[in-house]
Amino acid sequence: MNVKINTASILLCLVMLVIALQGCNSGRKDSDEQNTKRPNIIFIMSDDHAMNAISSYGNSVNRTPNIDRIADEGMRFNQSFCTNSICGPSRAVLLTGKYSHINGHINNSVSFDGSQQTFPKILQQNNYQTALIGKWHLKSEPTGFDYWNILPGQGSYYNPDFIEMGEKKRFEGYVTDLITDFTIDWLNNRDTTKPFCLLMHHKAPHRTWMPNINHLNTFDTVDIPVPPTFFDDFENRSTAAKNQKMSIWKDMHLGYDLKLTKALNSTEIVDDLGTWAFDRMNEVQRKIWDSAYLIKNNEYHQNPPTGKDLARWKYRRYMQDYLGTIESVDESVGEILDYLDKNNLADNTIIVYTSDQGFYLGEHGWFDKRFMYEESLKMPLLIRYSKEIAKGKITDEMMMNLDFAPTFLDYAGVEIPNDMQGESMRQLLKGETPDNWRNEIYYHYYEYPKGGHDVKRHYGIRTQDFKLIHYYYDIDEWELFDLKNDPHELNNLYNKPEYNDNVGELKQKLAELRKKYKDNNQEDFLPGQHFNTVNHKGIGCTVSLVYPYSNKYSGGDPNALTNGKISVENLSQVENLGVWQGFEEADLIATIGLKKETEINSISVGFLQNTDAWIFSPDWVEVAVSNDNKQYKNVGRIERQVPENSAKEERVSYDLKLQNVKAQYIRLRAKNKAICPQWHKGAGSKAWLFADEIIIN
Repeated sequence: MNVKINTASILLCLVMLVIALQGCNSGRKDSDEQNTKRPNIIFIMSDDHAMNAISSYGNSVNRTPNIDRIADEGMRFNQSFCTNSICGPSRAVLLTGKYSHINGHINNSVSFDGSQQTFPKILQQNNYQTALIGKWHLKSEPTGFDYWNILPGQGSYYNPDFIEMGEKKRFEGYVTDLITDFTIDWLNNRDTTKPFCLLMHHKAPHRTWMPNINHLNTFDTVDIPVPPTFFDDFENRSTAAKNQKMSIWKDMHLGYDLKLTKALNSTEIVDDLGTWAFDRMNEVQRKIWDSAYLIKNNEYHQNPPTGKDLARWKYRRYMQDYLGTIESVDESVGEILDYLDKNNLADNTIIVYTSDQGFYLGEHGWFDKRFMYEESLKMPLLIRYSKEIAKGKITDEMMMNLDFAPTFLDYAGVEIPNDMQGESMRQLLKGETPDNWRNEIYYHYYEYPKGGHDVKRHYGIRTQDFKLIHYYYDIDEWELFDLKNDPHELNNLYNKPEYNDNVGELKQKLAELRKKYKDNNQEDFLPGQHFNTVNHKGIGCTVSLVYPYSNKYSGGDPNALTNGKISVENLSQVENLGVWQGFEEADLIATIGLKKETEINSISVGFLQNTDAWIFSPDWVEVAVSNDNKQYKNVGRIERQVPENSAKEERVSYDLKLQNVKAQYIRLRAKNKAICPQWHKGAGSKAWLFADEIIIN
């Protein structure tokens, strides 16, 4: 067979192929250049980091040179606010750019709906590589991230567990250092053809404030004066301010919070909420820890303080530990900044440092957050981006955590969805204030009666000069503060006639903000009735206890076990603890005195099973009866009704049927697990028994 080869055709094809390949390469180059021009984003967020613990804000006793560097090379916000001062809700607002009542994450007990729109998802859809490392605290698994490696729940300071892309692992080391190491590992292995958005979320300085071993004594010799409002008596303030449980003096635990040992020369931590955080340490870590705390704990035992001196001692120990954890956070920020410099990423990377909310460092005598007062309402915020932000800029314009999502999308060149409620800060960061920029902010806090600090539900408005707060649900009270003349918010002016005009104007603005943000019904998200009523022969009878219930979990009154209120079956975690009496380590041994000898057909009592909260239903329940309250006869025993390792939160009923039993007195004993078993994450710590209504028919 003869084959004719057309040389001209072959040459033409080769030329066309070369042109095509050059075109492909050119397109890839253009694409890479486009991606390179879009800024990278590193969003560093700590947990509960107060403005007053950052030296660039000017009021701290500690130094934070690396965090300050972001301010020195970028912009510092003096008026940066959260919309709901508590961990989970703040993070949900950050992700969605929407208020809590819109994104559904109103408090820490609910699970974040990961199917909804978030800014990482939008960036991911627009060719950004996205990652999340560190604290998540939203219960559901992260979505919208190409890579995630998160702490379960609050996480642990020493030898923490991480969940990497669904797989749980334990790592030796200190949590802040590990988060930093994981972050740098990800940066080293990322797809360099794409811009990236990295969320680096630290656990510190969240309670229980456990510094790394190289900072255990860093602040022992530093003078840390108490704030001027430390002994605030809350005169002329709301019931909410008076009834909270955030007092350093009264509500901090000597062991769990302040690391006090049981006696002179002892290394055993006072076990007032469990020692699980300390028990995670390895032998070397614990030896260094015990050595570091020995001298100062011995000083306490040699001359135990009382009264206001005890309050001052607690404050000093709290601040030593709190500030010690921040030392590691600042070092972490320094490592990230150095990495960006060494890898030529600094100029094209937006770097943000903030906290999920503010925190009380002894102001009003408090720790924690939640209230709309300045210390927890304000978040630190420092942003650097050399291409658009001049060095050393400071702004007093009002920013909110609603604004992060639209700002990042703006810088990425992505259209901001209309349903996001925040505003892009890009123009502000350039040094130009938009004509329509906000002059007031709106706040709404929901976690009551849920939560452990008894801070009432409230919402309010803050302008440049005034703050108006409304407390609702089980009270109806208002507070008005003149922020210019009363920056510590000590004088409630709401009922002063000379401020009637201010109140009227602020209420009008507040109503407008509630309408603007679609939160104009305070009845939304109110907790439902968390108990049912039941009639039985024991209602109204006095209950005598051998071992007292915990003051924290009274069930509402001393006779909660015979008041006719029974927990609903559809439990919603902490909300329903209002009907439960809690017994720490001790058995429930209760005597009910009926008014007269009575025929008894059945006795039933409910218990809570919630192993996540160290609460176990009893191993067994025994019932005995008597007519003289002296000689008792056992009439039955009920063994454990559910496996002790059942992870389901539920009300477990122990029911005893009786025949031909007449008695005036009933004694019930429920066997507490007492100590968390070895399989439990709190192994060795005190276990709780939570009892509901004792029903006698």
